[in-house]
Amino acid sequence: MTQNSTVDVLISGAGAAGLTLAIELARRGVSFRLIEKLNDPFRGSRGKGIQPRTQEVFEDLGILDRIVALGGAYPRQREYRDDGSFCESDAVLREEPTPAEPYHFPLMVPQFLTEGVMRERLLELGHRPDFGCELIGFEQDDAGVTARLQGPSGQETIRVRWLVGADGGRSFVRHALDIGFPGKTLGVRAIVADVMLTGLDRDAWHRFGEGDMQRQIGLCPLAGTELFQIQAPIPLEGEIDLSAACLTALVAERTGRDDIHVHSVSWASAFHMNARLADRYRLGRVFLAGDAAHTHPPTGGQGLNTSVQDAYNLGWKLAAVAGGAPDALLDSYEQERRPIAAAMLGLATGLLDALKRGDLRRGREVHQLDIGYPESSLSLEKPARRGGLLAGNRAPDAPLMAAAGQPRRLFELYKGTHWTLLGYEVDQAAVPSRKGLHIHRIGGSGDLIDQSGHFLNAYALTPGDFVLVRPDGYIGAIVASREASALEDYLAQLGLGLTAGERS
Repeated sequence: MTQNSTVDVLISGAGAAGLTLAIELARRGVSFRLIEKLNDPFRGSRGKGIQPRTQEVFEDLGILDRIVALGGAYPRQREYRDDGSFCESDAVLREEPTPAEPYHFPLMVPQFLTEGVMRERLLELGHRPDFGCELIGFEQDDAGVTARLQGPSGQETIRVRWLVGADGGRSFVRHALDIGFPGKTLGVRAIVADVMLTGLDRDAWHRFGEGDMQRQIGLCPLAGTELFQIQAPIPLEGEIDLSAACLTALVAERTGRDDIHVHSVSWASAFHMNARLADRYRLGRVFLAGDAAHTHPPTGGQGLNTSVQDAYNLGWKLAAVAGGAPDALLDSYEQERRPIAAAMLGLATGLLDALKRGDLRRGREVHQLDIGYPESSLSLEKPARRGGLLAGNRAPDAPLMAAAGQPRRLFELYKGTHWTLLGYEVDQAAVPSRKGLHIHRIGGSGDLIDQSGHFLNAYALTPGDFVLVRPDGYIGAIVASREASALEDYLAQLGLGLTAGERS
């Protein structure tokens, strides 16, 4: 057994949550190790919907254009009646983008393509997952975590400051911590399979037997591939054969057609739908993220998106504490993310009930643009606001014009690992500049001009107000000029106070 030197973070699980966290740490220069017990990357399409809020996260991570190029929009649903006729409808809400919300409908990108882009981005940042490396045990103390790993070269021990279990619904980390995972099995067992087939065109999501859980089946062309995804409920008990021949027989039985042939199976799974939420997301120096903390039925396309945003929330906080911020900052991870998962579980379960009735429609509620943390200990308002945009809300986008005349977007200003302070119609910044904080003044004498009024419309500020935007694109604080000293206190509590050299 070998002993490795200390790194800051060990991430167990290289799925969407683990990869997001690794990218976040890598671009902040925090040392980490990303391990995955599987020998190869996941090659299925289970999480295929990228919601608008996750698209904003991917823009910040520098991968959105690549994701969009690989995937596409959801096709229309084509629901077949027993006589072979059909009707068509939109499976997802389609709205026009707005200046505040530039991404307004879900993308379809098979999970294996999404994770491939994320690994590519991680490699650009100088890191890669360790496949075939499994966490087999760990102990923690006040100073860190000692973890035991089993890999191709045998066992090794690694010492880290923090461990993050992003290791799925059957999480070894969660079990080892003895954290409860209450919830329920939803009484639905289903298959999902990525297949090559003939007999259907690719311009629609073909659905048969809607509202009848004994006959229901959906066949959806997977954007960016030549594959179809088959989804179908199956009996709660018994073996299920997921070979091409048996899937062809299942399709024929449920569609009443003999012209649809499955030729090969790329990936397939049979699973029981569950809705479960971990009792806690943190125990000492160990955290849970993604499916290790919550499992969703696939209706609504919330699982992968919620997992990505867990890691997006945790990443900047781990980096801040690694850089000297108070450890209490890490308590806000569970405080902010666990209620979100609880709400998403309720949403996905409700959509599953709608699917059983043959009435699955996904509206704005699945886009995750309205998620926020107004009750968080990190949300500050002075004075308290009675409406409009609140501290803890998602920071909207808006088009601006730079003083030199070129167009700028707020999301361009927010992109990266820093905090952003915006002053509206102010004469000077509320706080001195310092490392990790970008300061902009918006108005006639500022470096940015709200020529179209979209900024004021989205942020509802009065002259002299300041808005502090967190590294993850949520509003940390909104303060009036007369309360500007509160910003200095807020930043100091997060480890962004002025150093002695900066004060002199």
